Order: sequence, then structure tokens, then C-alpha cells
Amino acid sequence: MTPNEELLHRFYQAFQRRDAAGMAACYHPEATFEDAAFRLQGAEIGLMWRMLCERGKDLRLSYNDIRADEQQGSATWDAHYTFSQTGRRVHNHIRAHFTFQDGRILTHHDQFSFWRWSRQALGPVGWLLGWSPWLQRQVRAKAQQGLLQFRTLRAL
Repeated sequence: MTPNEELLHRFYQAFQRRDAAGMAACYHPEATFEDAAFRLQGAEIGLMWRMLCERGKDLRLSYNDIRADEQQGSATWDAHYTFSQTGRRVHNHIRAHFTFQDGRILTHHDQFSFWRWSRQALGPVGWLLGWSPWLQRQVRAKAQQGLLQFRTLRAL
């Protein structure tokens, strides 16, 4: 197993334990993260994982297909959880892509079917509009707002 494969195993094992600090420790200080809901960099990434781990009381995560060399890597992971805004159950299947620097994650890009996710998380609205850039922008804006509120509450 390569050092970066070991890094990704550590990352996902920390995620399974909902250990946001352990996850954040896997990222380079100049890291970037992107998925359908977030575009983050640096310390914001750890804050996002902390928010998701604390709120995801019923989160179950599995991962596989970890592959990594010195520069880049990938993994597949599945998350099962209740979407807090609607109370609806979600099973999200994600393909993750990474680059590495100095033994840590430099870039992390998670890809999944937004339409599939939105049908589960949002119900009829997601079924009808999950394909639309408008709904994707709305979800991204609400996720960013939620992260800002989480940061503010932690600062108090």
C-alpha cells in the first residue's frame, strides 16, 4: 500500500468514527475541497467536516476502491444518513478524486449525481428540479449559509 493510500484509509476511517479533527489533519494547509454543495479551502474544510459529523447522528459510511500514487488518488464511498432539513433518508454514492502534497491531501473533489441526491433529500422538489442549475445554486447557497452559522455558533 502506498503512503497516500494509507492517508486515504486514515481519512475515511476517521470519517466512519465521525472524527472531524482526524479528517482535517489529513489535509494540507492550502487544501481545496469541492462538491455539489461546497467550494472550500484551508481551515474551512475541517469546519465543514466538523459540522457534518456533529449533525450526522445516524451517519453510516463505507468506502472502497482506494487507489493512490505520489500525485493523485481516488476512492468510492457511500453515505447513509437522514437529511436534517427534511428528515428524509439519503443514500449518496460518491466518487472522490484527490491530489497530494507533502503527505497530505491538497485537492479533494467529490462527484455524485445531484439529481439522485436531490430526489432522496428533497422529495418531489428534487424529483422535478434536481437536474436544474437553479436548484443546485439554491442548495449550494443554503449549505454555505449553514456553514457560516455553524462557524458563528462555535465562535460564541
